[in-house]
Amino acid sequence: MTWFRKKEQKIEPVPADERVVKTEGIFVKCIECDAALYRRELEESLQVCPHCNHHFRIGARERLTIIYDDAEYEELDADVISGDPLEFTDTKPYKQRLEQARRATGLPEAVITARGKIGGHIAFVGAMDFSFLGGSMGSAVGEKITRIIERAVEARGAVVTVSASGGARMQEGTLSLMQMAKISAALARLDDARLPFISVLTDPTTGGVTASFAMLGDVILAEPKALIGFAGPRVIEQTIRQKLPKGFQSAEFLLEHGMIDAVVDRRELRATLVKLLDFMLNPELQVPAPQFNPSSNGRDPNARPQEIAAAEPQPQRPTAQSKS
Repeated sequence: MTWFRKKEQKIEPVPADERVVKTEGIFVKCIECDAALYRRELEESLQVCPHCNHHFRIGARERLTIIYDDAEYEELDADVISGDPLEFTDTKPYKQRLEQARRATGLPEAVITARGKIGGHIAFVGAMDFSFLGGSMGSAVGEKITRIIERAVEARGAVVTVSASGGARMQEGTLSLMQMAKISAALARLDDARLPFISVLTDPTTGGVTASFAMLGDVILAEPKALIGFAGPRVIEQTIRQKLPKGFQSAEFLLEHGMIDAVVDRRELRATLVKLLDFMLNPELQVPAPQFNPSSNGRDPNARPQEIAAAEPQPQRPTAQSKS
């Protein structure tokens, strides 16, 4: 009795071109240190290289998932999208660029706005996505950010923005530049209501976004080695005719020169936001009223402002002068 017997049908040989272990999409190469990173481990570290601490760029929805409690949030104003008021065309029509960006990214616009809780505090977050037309700020982006600020004033919540942008969207011309003033005016109302605004700068944050709301935060945070500036270094060098210091538009350089408050690792960002909101939204902390010092300017800062009526002009009469 035989224990083993050979089957009549032979095993078909595997072609030589298929005798390869397919590893596509399993490993990611770090652009900073060239290390081969296992994709699952990279996702667990929030897209931060464990070897050199390089922060990969991530999308707006990933940002919201990282920031909010239990990754739960309600998306707001998804129907607010850019039109083509100027009927702008360069190498292709602006409408066509918008449609291509929406299909490629799955996003309605360059910013996703949401409402949820961070550390138990009501927070309205606007996260920009650089993959959508370079995160450029058009009229829809400005409107969505303005709306979350207005909602925060009504709900007595905090506002957090995560910037990743090349600046104002040139296809909308002056309409995109107007968003800088509109958002800044809404933030002034938020400040009057004594509600916090935290601005998080990521790589890259440039142009009109830097020149407006990104640098108006009560607290300004940035990711390590993020590019932050207004114009590019070549434009600045040609304008001032001077050689710029190395890394002068990096987050670390701006921190050293007092332009931002802290450089925070992405893995510690949520904990930092919770700590800040615990302090800034603490109802037990009351801001004391300033003390009245009559010797300073003679006006009580705690009193209501009074309207000062303009003095009526008094007619001047000529006087007789004696002749010598």
